[in-house]
Amino acid sequence: MSNKKMNFVFFFPDEMRADALHCYGDQTVRTPHYDRLCQQGVTFDQCHVQNPVCSPSRCTMATGRYPHCEGHRSLWNLLKENEVNLFRCLKESGYDVRIYGKNDLFSKDAAPLGCDEMIVAQDTFSSPIRPVAERGEKGYYNFLYQPPEGTIQDTADYKSVERGIQFLRSHTENDKPFFLFLPLMYPHCPYTVPEPYYSLYTNHASSFSLRPPCSQKPSYHELIRTYRETDSESCHKIRAIYAGMISFTDMLLGRVLDALQECGLDNQTTVIAASDHGDYAGDYGLVEKWPSGCEDVLTHVPLIVRTPGAAVGHRVKECVALFDIMPTVLELAGIQPPEQIFAHSLVPCLYGNPGDPFRTVYCEGGYSATERQCTEGTDKPSTSWMKNSANIYYPKYLQQKKHPNSVERTVMMRNSQFKLVYRTSQENELYDLSSDPLELHNIYGDPLYENIRLKMESHLLSWYLATSDAVPLHEDARITRDIIK
Repeated sequence: MSNKKMNFVFFFPDEMRADALHCYGDQTVRTPHYDRLCQQGVTFDQCHVQNPVCSPSRCTMATGRYPHCEGHRSLWNLLKENEVNLFRCLKESGYDVRIYGKNDLFSKDAAPLGCDEMIVAQDTFSSPIRPVAERGEKGYYNFLYQPPEGTIQDTADYKSVERGIQFLRSHTENDKPFFLFLPLMYPHCPYTVPEPYYSLYTNHASSFSLRPPCSQKPSYHELIRTYRETDSESCHKIRAIYAGMISFTDMLLGRVLDALQECGLDNQTTVIAASDHGDYAGDYGLVEKWPSGCEDVLTHVPLIVRTPGAAVGHRVKECVALFDIMPTVLELAGIQPPEQIFAHSLVPCLYGNPGDPFRTVYCEGGYSATERQCTEGTDKPSTSWMKNSANIYYPKYLQQKKHPNSVERTVMMRNSQFKLVYRTSQENELYDLSSDPLELHNIYGDPLYENIRLKMESHLLSWYLATSDAVPLHEDARITRDIIK
C-alpha cells in the first residue's frame, strides 16, 4: 500500500441484528451487497454491543470505554466535549470527518470537535405514516405500520446516502483523507418501508421461524407483550417487514460500494458495516428493543470490514465487541489510540488471524429507580411527547413509569459457550449457548451449572473492579499551603 493515508466509509444502520442477514445465516432475506462485502472482506461472526440502546451504544463505540465509565446508559447523555473519541482523534489528526444521517452520539458542544460537517436527518419519511390497526383496536401499539406514501428516494436514509455519494464523487487526490460516517435510521421501528420492499416477504411471513415466548424470563417480557398487544400473526408479519427493511438497507449499501468503485477509491478506502444494536422483531413475542434486554437478538450485530491489502473472505468466529472498531480504525489510520480504553484492535484479524478464543464480551443497560434522568417513564420535557396515548411510544412510557423494576440495571457477560445476565432485583439468566443458542432455557438456578455460574459471577466482579473508572490523564496541582485568603 502507498504512503497515502487510509480513507474510511462507516456504514451504520440503526437496530440491525446480525442473524437477519443472509451472510449471517438467514435463508429467506436477500442481502446481496452485504454478501458481497462479506466475500471481499472479513466478517466477525460474534460481534456484540456494549449497550442495547442507540445513544449509549454509539457513545461507547466511539470512546472504546464501557457504559459505566462515563455513565453512558441513557438516551440523553451524549458525548461531551471533554471525552476523547474516535471522531475527534481522526479530525485532530488531519482527517476530513463527514457525518450524514442520525445523530444520537454528539452533544451540541462536542459535535464541532469531532467532525467537519454533520447533516442530521430530521424525519425518516417525507409524509405521515399510519399504524395498520386503528386507535383503540388491538395491535395499535405493536409498531406494525402501513407502507409510507412516496418512493424510496423520499426517505431520509436515501438522502443521507446520496449526500455521502456526492462527497465521494467530489473527493480529489489532493484532498485530506476522509472518514465518512453514514448512521442511518433503518431498520429501526416502526416496521414499515416503501414499496416494493414492504411487500417483499409478506406473502410468506409464516415461513419466518420466531423464538417463542418462554418462562423464566424477567418480567419485562410479559409486560411488553401485554402493553404492546402482540400475537403470533402480527409478530410474523413484523418479521417479514423487518426483513424488507433489511433488504432496503442492503440496497443502500450497494449504492455506496458502487460509488467507491466508480470513483476509484476502492484501493485506498476501508469499508466498515456494523450497527448499534438489534431488534426483537417478533422473537419471544416482543418488538423493538429494551434498555435492560441482553438477548443475542439485541446484542449481536453485524461487523464486516473490507480494507485494502487485507484478508478476503475470512471469518472470525470468536467473540468481539462493537467498540473494538475504535482502536481498529485508529491503527489502520496510523494514529496512536488514547490511553485508558478497554476495546481491542481487530487489525490482526483483518489480515487473516483468528480472534481470542477466551474473549469475554460485556453489555450493560437499564437504570436504577433513583436515576429518573435516564428513564423514559419520568415526567420531564424530553419525554412529554411520549405521554400522549396516541403516540406509538406511550406503552414504553407507561410500562417504565408503572413498573420501574422492569428496566432495572443489568449487566451481561458472554463468551463462546455461556451467557450470564445479572440484574439488581429481577430474574437473573444463564444460558448454555452450545445447547441452547436461542436462549429459551434459563439455567441460572440449575444446580448442575452452579460452579459455572459462581465462576462467571466472580469474573464479573473482577471485571467491574478493573474497569470501574479511568482517572483523567491531566494532573491538578496539589495545594501545599494556604492560598485562600
